[in-house]
Order: sequence, then structure tokens, then C-alpha cells
Amino acid sequence: MGRFAVSTMFFHEYPCDHIFDYVAESGLDSLEFWVETPHFWLRGRPEDELSRCIADHPELSPITFHAPSLDLNPCSINPKVAAISVDYAVESIQMADRMGAAVVTVHPGRRTAKRHPNAYDYRRFEEYIARLREAAGRARVKVAIENLEPRVNALLATAEDTAELLEREPWLWFTLDMGHAMMTSCDEVLRFIDLCIERTVNIHVSALGGNGRPHHPIHNDRAAKRVLAELADRGYDGYLTLELEDMVFPGALSSEEKIVLLNRQLEAFEKAFS
Repeated sequence: MGRFAVSTMFFHEYPCDHIFDYVAESGLDSLEFWVETPHFWLRGRPEDELSRCIADHPELSPITFHAPSLDLNPCSINPKVAAISVDYAVESIQMADRMGAAVVTVHPGRRTAKRHPNAYDYRRFEEYIARLREAAGRARVKVAIENLEPRVNALLATAEDTAELLEREPWLWFTLDMGHAMMTSCDEVLRFIDLCIERTVNIHVSALGGNGRPHHPIHNDRAAKRVLAELADRGYDGYLTLELEDMVFPGALSSEEKIVLLNRQLEAFEKAFS
């Protein structure tokens, strides 16, 4: 059975110590700490406070990390944007290692223009991978790259491209974003599982809403349950991390309502993996 977690961005409006408390109260096993969680990010990334949160909640350890990705693109045509994006990813690997995290997820990047990636973009990508490889070699934390939404300019959105990258880079792990892949089809999610399950250490779990977008709850979603059943049949025992967007609900959710919602997602996890 995997470890059931949630992204801290679901509680983005709360202080970090409250977020850890809420996740523990929900009954989940762990959390994925987004470095861009506002209370952490906007206050200069105080690692001492984060370390205390982790120490105060041993039942959630080891946690996972997500490197910064908002407004960033390691494959940007703008060299300064690309450079700072890569630096943030490397710093996140180092931070996750200092915090004793199990996994840190990084984004692969995209072509800046909404066109198919070209040779320049792939050269940028290879330079990025080289920096990640160097950082991973100096850390104990597993570095896992995530598949992006199936957009024309995405550098890593298909199961085949992901499997090829993982074969070339034996040090690299994989975070399957189920919602991103589901935007193509449920069969595409299963294709990722077929080709990449042995290197998968984290799964971002969400269902598609009526608008065709991910980050919706899974407890009443047939396709999401199908994927969870497949993972259970394969004996997957890595992290299953809920990525839920609170803006998809009709009104603002209180912390208590968010905890209740997480408990319903936990029940869906436990039923699938029982």
C-alpha cells in the first residue's frame, strides 16, 4: 500500500504549522511541501520553521517536496528566466535533502512559444537535466520529474517520451501526474503506468472536472477509481499525493471543510488499496 498525502497548496492560505496540523487531522500519511507555499515562500523560505513543523509531526515523515514552478520555465527562450528556474530546482533538491524528504518533484519545462519544441528547446532541456543529475548525485533524496499537460509546447507529456528519458537517465525517478495524463485519456494514464511504474515514486492524484481540467476530488470519479485499482493491482507502494484546487468549489472552504473533504479522499484510497 502506498502512502497517502496531499499537496500543501490545498491549504495555501494558512501558516505552515497549521497546514501540517490539518493534514495530520485528516488522517493522511504525509504531505507534499510546495516550496512556493505562500507562508513559506513570501517570508524568505525559513527552513528552521519548516524543520520544526516536520519534527512536530513525525507521523507524516518522510514528506515529499515540489520544486518551484510558478512563473518559471527551465527551458525558457529567455536565458535569465531559464537560469533562475534551474537554480530554484537545484536549491529545492538541496533543501529537500536537508529536510530528510523522500522525493522532490521537478517540472520538465516547455517551449516558450505555443509551438512544438525544436532543437533549441531540447538543448536547453538537456542542460537542465545535466544540472539536476549533478545535484541528485550529491543528495540522498530521489529527484522525480513530472509529466506536464498535453499541450503543443510541453517537453514531457507522453508516456513514450517519459519512458525514453528514464531509460537514458537511470538516476532519475518519475512523478506521474494523473490529472495531466487524464486530459488525453484514462488509457494514457494506464500507458504511463505500463511504461514507467518501476521508476514511479510519487503520483499526483486528481480527477477531471466537467470543464476537462484536473485537480478535482476523486471520491465519486469512475476513471480515477479505475486508475487507483490498477495501481493497487500492480502493488504500487509509493506516494499518492492529492492535488486539489479549492477554487473549483462554489464557495470558499473552511479548514474544517477541507479536512472533511480530505477524509473522503482517504476513504477512496483505502477502499482501492484494501
